[in-house]
Amino acid sequence: MNYNNLLHQAIIASVLAGNEILKIYDTNFSVEIKDDKSPLTLADKNASEKIIDFLSPLKIPVLSEEGKHDDFTIRKQWDKLWIVDPLDGTKEFVKRNGEFTVNIALVENNLPNIGVIYAPVLNDIYFASKELGAYKINGDDFKLIKNEIENLSFENILSKAKKLPIETNNSIYKVVASRSHMSTETYQHIEDLKLKHKTVEIVNTGSSIKMCLVAEGVANEYPRFGPTMEWDTAAGQAILQASNCTLIDLETNQPMKYNRENLLNNWFIAKHNE
Repeated sequence: MNYNNLLHQAIIASVLAGNEILKIYDTNFSVEIKDDKSPLTLADKNASEKIIDFLSPLKIPVLSEEGKHDDFTIRKQWDKLWIVDPLDGTKEFVKRNGEFTVNIALVENNLPNIGVIYAPVLNDIYFASKELGAYKINGDDFKLIKNEIENLSFENILSKAKKLPIETNNSIYKVVASRSHMSTETYQHIEDLKLKHKTVEIVNTGSSIKMCLVAEGVANEYPRFGPTMEWDTAAGQAILQASNCTLIDLETNQPMKYNRENLLNNWFIAKHNE
């Protein structure tokens, strides 16, 4: 399997989806409320359609938050699939704070081996494969190439990127927490960390950017003691794993598995390997 080619296609798909999101972002869009009480906009739907259409020639099934969810009797026969969140952080999108992302992961035999996370407003893009490692192109650099992304070779894109983690010598223990989903259990976990570390700082942000900050080395860990779905974490886990970090399912004490019958994740902690 040519991981570089698949990663290249996922990067392009994420940017095309981001373009669809930005078309809606500055308009007076309407917000639907789904059965699970989460918001849904036309941007979610258009981005999902763009990703599914673009990746379809690769003949790999796609499980998208906003797409058709095949029954587990069908999905369990798939040895690989794309898991997609076309707009992760819809609450942040509705607030117009820019802290939302496009998430695309390739899962093989229940583990994510390719991940792309793109923040269209911030212009930051993170990507990884198990063979290549994890990388980031930051906003100023990515703005220069994103409009040409369909015409750029993978090697050209990679030449603009920095390998993760980016080393930091920070004596402060930084914990990433959700801007919109902070639970009582998370507060307690942070209080427990304060007993172990001299100084603990909380960094609040939205969407899968939280996992990216851990992979990048900006933060030490991201605890999530609340509900998430497979498409919320698959791309981030691929990036974490490729940058010497882990995302541990707190029920199994193992890396999170994917394409499960129940798509609701257990609680987890993303952190640097010790």
